[in-house]
Amino acid sequence: EENKWCPYFMSKRLLQTASVVVLNYQYVLDPKVSQVTMLGGADIPVRRPEGSRIDEVVPGAMKEPSIVVFDEAHNIDDVCIEALSVRLDSASLERSSKNLTDLAAKVEQTKQIDAARLQEEYQRLVQGLHEAGEIDDQVAERISSPVLPDDIVVEAIPGNIRRAEHFINLMRRVVLFLKSYLKERKEARTEGALSLQHRMEEEAQVDSRTLKFCYDRLRSLLNTLEVVNVDEFGPITRVADFCTLLGHYVKGFIAIVDPYPEAHGIYDPVFDFSCLDAAIAMRPVMKRFQSVILTSGTISPLEMYPKMLAMTNVVSTHSFQIQLDRRCICPMIVSRGSDQVPVSSRFALRDDPSVVRNYGQLLEDLVATVPDGMVCFFPSYAYMEKVIKKWYETGVLARVMAKKLVFIETKDIVATTYALANFRLACDCGRGAVFFSVARGKVSEGIDFDRHYGRCVVLFGVPFQYTLSKVLRARLEFLKEHHKIQESEFLTFDAMRAASQCVGRVIRSKRDYGIMVFADQRYSKQDKRDKIPEWIQTFMDITATNMSADAAIQGARDFLLQMSQPQIIDSTTCKSLLSPDVARQRAAEKSRASTVHGFVQEEDRPEKRARTL
Repeated sequence: EENKWCPYFMSKRLLQTASVVVLNYQYVLDPKVSQVTMLGGADIPVRRPEGSRIDEVVPGAMKEPSIVVFDEAHNIDDVCIEALSVRLDSASLERSSKNLTDLAAKVEQTKQIDAARLQEEYQRLVQGLHEAGEIDDQVAERISSPVLPDDIVVEAIPGNIRRAEHFINLMRRVVLFLKSYLKERKEARTEGALSLQHRMEEEAQVDSRTLKFCYDRLRSLLNTLEVVNVDEFGPITRVADFCTLLGHYVKGFIAIVDPYPEAHGIYDPVFDFSCLDAAIAMRPVMKRFQSVILTSGTISPLEMYPKMLAMTNVVSTHSFQIQLDRRCICPMIVSRGSDQVPVSSRFALRDDPSVVRNYGQLLEDLVATVPDGMVCFFPSYAYMEKVIKKWYETGVLARVMAKKLVFIETKDIVATTYALANFRLACDCGRGAVFFSVARGKVSEGIDFDRHYGRCVVLFGVPFQYTLSKVLRARLEFLKEHHKIQESEFLTFDAMRAASQCVGRVIRSKRDYGIMVFADQRYSKQDKRDKIPEWIQTFMDITATNMSADAAIQGARDFLLQMSQPQIIDSTTCKSLLSPDVARQRAAEKSRASTVHGFVQEEDRPEKRARTL
């Protein structure tokens, strides 16, 4: 406030000079956001081929000498796909029409107030295209002249969107096309991006070159009109984003219309323009920066990520072992109940009463054994509601609540936040609590249950994705065709990384300890166990890979009894990670430094000063 500086623009300027920048994935992967942040740096000196001109672009010469580290990168492929995907429904299209009406009114009002501002909008658009690399320096210099040649106008910027009225009319045709596209049929259908692009050219009279500029043109118009409440124009922004994606990409995208997205009998058509190739968002990052590092505690197996992200120049893939002072985690795979009946959340067994009964008995025994807080994860909201309803009818919930309070994650973010706060209060006061959650939900990714908040985590089932999803089916076909990844391989990989994220919620520091229960017989299969992170497999004994519920309870008791004992520091604790030669060199340097330090301080000793006096 003292210097009248804007924090936003100041932080943008500091991005160019800071040595370390911590930011969200979208600032690098989402092209809409990364274009604004302008993450920069000096170019890497690259030897130019003989005979090349100084102003000639050499491949590799524009790379920045920066290192990009993606932390918690186990879901980076999903982040890439989400950044380049758009979902629209009938309600959002109706709001888009209202947005266009409001924009048209603002344009007319602005014309009456200050006509010169709309004239400057074109110049800013040309400047933005130059900065984005759409036009070169020579074209930009010619545009900046007083007389604008017609050929440059035709080639650089489509004439039908140069004026605000033309652009608004163009977007109205696009919205009308999408409305009719949603209501054409009553069954689900898919269409390739090239086919959809051709249909839009025929029915809406919008060519692919015009579509490329829609998002930049809308953003420029909103800035010119000085729109403050940008969130109100979110629906039309998503439509413009769809147009830009459709204009730029043909391969790796698919259009899906699902009339019944939630349940049969409820007609609410949804249009998904989904990205199928995560490498599209990662490719500019690989080309721009010198080094890219992916790291996560649950990024397993490592060889799957270079395939999905098309990382052809991978230098190294390595899994580091975690050094712990003691055996502080107890992973167990429970494949059957106390009555030796297999337990699983697979679709064929979801209505089996013996599975629900064994899950309930396992929960009761764990509640009676484990102190403080517990977290339980289910594959989906529907399965969680079904199991909890059965537990309520059979009295399992009543018996559990006699020992610990019960809290449930819902789709409402506010309600879930209150439930988490009360869960922590119950653990702090010594009452203890159980939190029922869903894999891939808010709690499974961003919430830590460290210390007494999470002494045990239970996975009731394997968190596979909904395999009948049209978007998932299209992605599976794309991965099989282009990356040679089989359907079962990807589904297992995706389910196990979600499961690893769930169980990892309870271990957040070296002083934590907790029990990890994989309650499904499918976890005992080799293809599932191999995809569990190595730092968890290290603590999983062979006897703990196929246990009954009563054996798991006994194992939990023994583990908690061991954790309650004073920690004994043995010779294997606190091992040095340095090699013997480096360790001896460091010790010699430390010895020399202490000798010099002792000689310097000799004159300052009190007894020396007394003898001198």
